[in-house]
Order: sequence, then structure tokens, then C-alpha cells
Amino acid sequence: QVQLVESGGGLVQPGGSLGLSCAASGSTFSINVMGWYRQAPGKQRELVAVITRSGTTNYADSVKGRFTISRDNAKNTVYLQMPSLKPEDTAVYYCNAVSVFSRSYWGQGTQVTVSS
Repeated sequence: QVQLVESGGGLVQPGGSLGLSCAASGSTFSINVMGWYRQAPGKQRELVAVITRSGTTNYADSVKGRFTISRDNAKNTVYLQMPSLKPEDTAVYYCNAVSVFSRSYWGQGTQVTVSS
């Protein structure tokens, strides 16, 4: 069992920056891939970025070149740096972890609002 807790969301103006953190606890030894998903009002949940234990990353086209996902395995924490935020980035951001047994775990979500 894995528990995930996100932090770092908030309200920023367009062009501003936020950094998200997600701390995992429980059976963290079993975690393989960690990542971030988001769900905007009226939209389906979509992948933002994922990262493997070894550091291989994958980004959605909409955030590629802007956001940076990183991971500290010793701290069991995954991060998402979000500079140059746009209004279309507004969403609830969810942390995700997938175990070596292909079990998926989700955090409670943190709100990111980009508005003037």
C-alpha cells in the first residue's frame, strides 16, 4: 500500500511559477513510475509528466519545454516545476504512483489556478 500527499498548489497570475511536491509513504520500495496528472473543469484527467525510478521522463505536448518533473528516490518524493504558467494550466493536479505489481495509487489532488 502506498499513500501520496501533494502540496504546492495555489493561485498565480499568467507567467508566474509554482512548484508541486508529492511525498509517498507506505510500501515505497515497490514504486516504479511516478507522475503528475491534471483535470480541468469539464475535461478528462490527462497525463502531465511521468518519471521512472532511473530518471527517464515523458511529458505531455502541452507542457513539454515548460514543466520539469524530477524525483528524489531517497525522499520518496516527486516534484513538478511549473514556470511560465498559462490559464489553460488551471486544473487539479494529482500525483500518481505505479508499483512493480502494476497497482496504481493517487493523491488527493492540489488546485492550481492561473488567472489575472
